[in-house]
Amino acid sequence: MTSLIAVRDGVALAGMTDARQLSHQLQAPQPLVQAMLDRLVAMRKIEAVEPDDSCLSGGCKSCADGQKCLTISYRLMHD
Repeated sequence: MTSLIAVRDGVALAGMTDARQLSHQLQAPQPLVQAMLDRLVAMRKIEAVEPDDSCLSGGCKSCADGQKCLTISYRLMHD
Protein backbone atom coordinates (compact mmCIF):
# COMPACT_ATOMS: atom_id res chain seq x y z
CA MET A 1 0.00 0.00 0.00
CA THR A 2 1.26 3.44 -0.91
CA SER A 3 1.69 5.91 1.94
CA LEU A 4 1.89 9.69 2.19
CA ILE A 5 5.55 9.31 3.10
CA ALA A 6 6.23 7.28 -0.05
CA VAL A 7 4.53 9.91 -2.20
CA ARG A 8 6.42 12.75 -0.47
CA ASP A 9 9.70 10.86 -0.87
CA GLY A 10 8.93 10.28 -4.54
CA VAL A 11 8.46 14.02 -5.04
CA ALA A 12 11.68 14.73 -3.13
CA LEU A 13 13.69 12.24 -5.18
CA ALA A 14 12.39 13.52 -8.49
CA GLY A 15 12.73 17.20 -7.60
CA MET A 16 9.56 17.90 -9.58
CA THR A 17 7.04 15.33 -10.77
CA ASP A 18 3.38 14.82 -11.58
CA ALA A 19 0.70 12.36 -10.49
CA ARG A 20 1.06 10.17 -13.60
CA GLN A 21 4.80 9.73 -13.12
CA LEU A 22 4.44 9.01 -9.40
CA SER A 23 1.64 6.56 -10.06
CA HIS A 24 3.88 4.64 -12.42
CA GLN A 25 6.88 4.84 -10.09
CA LEU A 26 4.94 3.70 -7.01
CA GLN A 27 2.77 1.22 -8.94
CA ALA A 28 -0.33 2.75 -7.39
CA PRO A 29 -3.59 3.95 -8.97
CA GLN A 30 -3.31 7.52 -10.24
CA PRO A 31 -6.48 8.73 -8.43
CA LEU A 32 -4.98 7.50 -5.12
CA VAL A 33 -1.66 9.22 -5.83
CA GLN A 34 -3.49 12.43 -6.82
CA ALA A 35 -5.50 12.38 -3.58
CA MET A 36 -2.30 11.94 -1.58
CA LEU A 37 -0.62 14.78 -3.49
CA ASP A 38 -3.61 17.01 -2.75
CA ARG A 39 -3.39 16.09 0.94
CA LEU A 40 0.34 16.86 1.04
CA VAL A 41 -0.36 20.25 -0.57
CA ALA A 42 -3.02 20.93 2.09
CA MET A 43 -0.50 19.95 4.77
CA ARG A 44 2.03 22.36 3.17
CA LYS A 45 4.61 19.60 2.71
CA ILE A 46 4.71 20.00 -1.09
CA GLU A 47 3.53 22.67 -3.51
CA ALA A 48 1.73 22.49 -6.82
CA VAL A 49 3.47 24.08 -9.78
CA GLU A 50 1.04 25.33 -12.41
CA PRO A 51 1.73 24.13 -15.95
CA ASP A 52 3.60 26.34 -18.37
CA ASP A 53 1.29 27.03 -21.27
CA SER A 54 4.09 27.84 -23.67
CA CYS A 55 4.53 25.09 -26.22
CA LEU A 56 7.99 24.33 -27.53
CA SER A 57 6.68 23.30 -30.94
CA GLY A 58 3.99 25.98 -31.10
CA GLY A 59 1.43 23.38 -32.16
CA CYS A 60 -0.52 22.87 -28.94
CA LYS A 61 -3.31 25.23 -29.90
CA SER A 62 -3.93 23.39 -33.15
CA CYS A 63 -3.28 19.80 -32.05
CA ALA A 64 -6.20 17.40 -31.53
CA ASP A 65 -5.42 17.00 -27.82
CA GLY A 66 -5.63 20.73 -27.18
CA GLN A 67 -3.84 21.35 -23.91
CA LYS A 68 -3.93 17.85 -22.41
CA CYS A 69 -0.14 17.95 -22.25
CA LEU A 70 -0.35 20.65 -19.57
CA THR A 71 -0.21 18.90 -16.21
CA ILE A 72 0.32 20.20 -12.70
CA SER A 73 3.66 19.22 -11.24
CA TYR A 74 4.64 19.01 -7.59
CA ARG A 75 7.80 19.81 -5.63
CA LEU A 76 8.83 20.13 -2.00
CA MET A 77 7.87 23.37 -0.26
CA HIS A 78 10.59 25.99 -0.10
CA ASP A 79 11.06 27.30 3.42
